[in-house]
Amino acid sequence: MEFNKLKLAMGIAITSMLAACGSDSDSTPPTPVNQLTTFAPDGLLQADIRRTTYGVPHIKANNLESLAFGSSYAQAQDNLCILADGFVKANSQRSQYFGPHTLDFTTGLPAQADNANIISDFAYKALKIRELAEQKLPLMSENSRAMISGFVHGYNQYLADITAAKAENPDPFCAGKPWVQPITDVDYLTYVFSITVLPGAANFLDLIFFANPGDGDEYLPRPVAVVPQQADFVAQLAKSLKAGMASLTTPEPNQSELGSNGWGLGRDKTENGRGMVLGNPHFPHTGNLRFWQSHTQIPGHINMMGGSLVGMPGLVNIGFNEALAWTHTFSTAEHFVVYQLTLDSTDRMRYLVDGKAHHITKERVTVNVNMGNNTIVPFEKDIYLTNNGPMMEAPPAKAPFGWDDSHAFMVQDVNMGNMDPLDHWLAMNRATDLASFKQTFVDYDGMIFNNTMYADKAGNTFYIDDSAVPGLSDAAVVLLRTSPELKALREQAGFTILPGDTALFNFDGATPHNLVPKLERSDFVQNSNDSFWSTNLAQPLSYYSPMYGEEAGQLSLRTRLGLKMMEDAAGSDKKFNLDELSAMLTNNRVLLPELVLTDLLSQCHAQGSEPVQISDSKSIDITGACIALQQWNGAQHNHSIGGALIREFALLFDEKTMFVVPFDPANAATTPHTLNPDGSALVALARAYANLTEAGFSADAPLGDVQFVERSRPEGTASGHKLPWPGSHHEEGGFNVYATWLSGDDTLIPQHTYPSSLDVVDNKPLASGLTAEGYPIRYGSSWMFVVGFTDTGPKAEGILTYSQSTNPWRPEFTDQSEFYSEYGKLRPLLYTEDEITAGQISHMMLEKQQ
Repeated sequence: MEFNKLKLAMGIAITSMLAACGSDSDSTPPTPVNQLTTFAPDGLLQADIRRTTYGVPHIKANNLESLAFGSSYAQAQDNLCILADGFVKANSQRSQYFGPHTLDFTTGLPAQADNANIISDFAYKALKIRELAEQKLPLMSENSRAMISGFVHGYNQYLADITAAKAENPDPFCAGKPWVQPITDVDYLTYVFSITVLPGAANFLDLIFFANPGDGDEYLPRPVAVVPQQADFVAQLAKSLKAGMASLTTPEPNQSELGSNGWGLGRDKTENGRGMVLGNPHFPHTGNLRFWQSHTQIPGHINMMGGSLVGMPGLVNIGFNEALAWTHTFSTAEHFVVYQLTLDSTDRMRYLVDGKAHHITKERVTVNVNMGNNTIVPFEKDIYLTNNGPMMEAPPAKAPFGWDDSHAFMVQDVNMGNMDPLDHWLAMNRATDLASFKQTFVDYDGMIFNNTMYADKAGNTFYIDDSAVPGLSDAAVVLLRTSPELKALREQAGFTILPGDTALFNFDGATPHNLVPKLERSDFVQNSNDSFWSTNLAQPLSYYSPMYGEEAGQLSLRTRLGLKMMEDAAGSDKKFNLDELSAMLTNNRVLLPELVLTDLLSQCHAQGSEPVQISDSKSIDITGACIALQQWNGAQHNHSIGGALIREFALLFDEKTMFVVPFDPANAATTPHTLNPDGSALVALARAYANLTEAGFSADAPLGDVQFVERSRPEGTASGHKLPWPGSHHEEGGFNVYATWLSGDDTLIPQHTYPSSLDVVDNKPLASGLTAEGYPIRYGSSWMFVVGFTDTGPKAEGILTYSQSTNPWRPEFTDQSEFYSEYGKLRPLLYTEDEITAGQISHMMLEKQQ
């Protein structure tokens, strides 16, 4: 299918569908809530902050502004550098402070000429999030404005305390640095809007940066005023940008390896008949998507404990209160549409919609660039916009996203300027039962990219994918389901591409609540990043917009393991108690070897010492690999012999060819299965064995000798050290999974990087991320918790695997990581007043008169 042949002959079919199909809208007014004080009376901000073991803050206030004030101050104590970088990035200032390329902060030099900062800065300018924040701040709800104000005051107060030498042990990496500045309410809302576009338009920053109607180098930024000493810098920057643009690839907005696990267990699945929730988000371990644990209280209104992304203003994203709990996973839904525009043949700056011409506008924007030695030079560049979103383009050699005389492309993000996230999570934090929790999804569209799994003390469960999804008309949805051309384009690109020459495919807002996937059950709801369809296979969800994900599709091994453990990890009664649920989350089982290991060892025995050919020039004796597999203990713990060999084998295993029994939607939880006896699995094993030994590791090495996290402290303190790390990988069919991926922001904080080990056959970096040092973990299980409701309230266990703080001077920099490394389990969460009092390690009364 060629992208430049998008235009469809719909004619009578479209007309008839338009006549038959209307576009439903949800006009239900917001539900009144109990009176809650928003802004601090008389401008006096007051927050009581008690920290318990592992540095968990319990923050109490009497109004929203003060709660956000206290939360922000505590977050800055723990994660100042991440917060500051988030504001710098969102406001297109990374190049100003760090230069045009990613900076290696261990050396102070560019890690490589990757252009990451200058591309990010100009692309975020094109997304217009700063302008949107300026326009929408006065329009935000009073609740949201109070929380924003409180957060800004708390952050700025902490910076003022650093300046006045009142802050204890501020982070040495960023405290007092030029890029750590006081913020305004607009700065903060700009940051929020930068997060809302992460699952959408932010995937296309490179293509937005490159977009221009010309065929030359018009896309390159130019210094506003050139002086001779800048010439070499400008030339080198242009050279690196050209090289980078030539290697552009189409992004993968919903990578299958990314995501989380979430369960809501109901009365039929728990021993005491009350609800339980398991939350296991898989997120970057550093960067702007790092979690932080807190307990927030406004007496009579909020009593929430859980984890939130750093930067949330006193709200819990994933957690529990006295009556209910929920968790989120990354949805398979799409949150944007790429449109192919049909251009006026005489003007590349005009496109046609139903025969009417519309203008593409050009705007010149400026970004300050640090050339070194703190020499700041303004660079300017033209960006190109439609009324609905920025233009995007790939170089001619990277078709199909070209901009020529006939066609061009733009991206429209449904979450652009989304004003609901703070109000939505606040309403969830305040919910008291299933009815009030469900109502939050009627009132708001703030779940940017999340599935939601819920359970409560009454034993109810609830699932909903109310992530913001483009609200296409019924006719457009039917065509997405039935048009071979549109289905082929989506399959080819990995996301939806629609014709932009007809208003039929336009959208203005998110899909209404009555059309989103949702399910209530008394046994369970679950998600491990497959689509809504498999929430509970006893009641598959179907016939929703294809933009929510695939129906009746093959499940990942991780989802299958979760469904298997739902049945076999609860004991003989098949009903969970809290101990069983907690142990299950960290049991580190992996499904692939459970499915194939017996047959694989049989093939090993039959092969003996006869070498297995893995390429035209290389054969491998797999005797050592087979001996290691025989010693593997069935899980990926630190002491698991052969764990790394299992990892490398899994990354080479092809489910389509190495299983004999294919996928069957009627048996989705158990297919495909049965190892192919054709020897292909032995080839994968031999290659995995060779890759592991070539990297310097024995096949029978315990996993903890290969997989690790590293905690580095500044010079003059304890040196960085490696912690052995238990846990599996997505491709193994693990549940509690980790990986070596960098998030793109990770290099901001100093850390070691290691050269990738190369595959012995194709000489490419191994997909596992293996290095000569092993697997340096930087992604995966982050905030993990389980909670169950009892007659006396919630009981919970959890852990923040990478610890509470990125400040190496604080004990919370590594304490939970050391606990998890040694024990591989969750810890009790302190929620009641008695528990908090017994576990208290510090107390602060924070006050500020505005």
